[in-house]
Amino acid sequence: MISWLDFEKIDIRTGTVIKVEDFPEARKPAYKLHIDFGELGVKKTSAQITKLYSKEDLQGKQLVAVVNFPPKQIANFMSECLVLGAVNGDEVTVLTTLGNTGNGERIS
Repeated sequence: MISWLDFEKIDIRTGTVIKVEDFPEARKPAYKLHIDFGELGVKKTSAQITKLYSKEDLQGKQLVAVVNFPPKQIANFMSECLVLGAVNGDEVTVLTTLGNTGNGERIS
């Protein structure tokens, strides 16, 4: 169990994917995503979501991500946020909003 204060430390925001690239250097199949979080700017991440999504599927989509983890080196790429998804084995279904929201809106 975590406290409400612990949950409030997690900064979860909506953002729009503005660029998707292959990431052949990653150990497991992944894309490099560039996500616009509005006032927070554009953040990059590596996401192992190639099983269910093509690059074209992701372009322009609004996703939900944790934006306050420290940067993490993944192969030759620095990941700055964590896209959230439901994991079923090696398939990840990304979390998104039911309707359009502003980039950078906080999830609570």
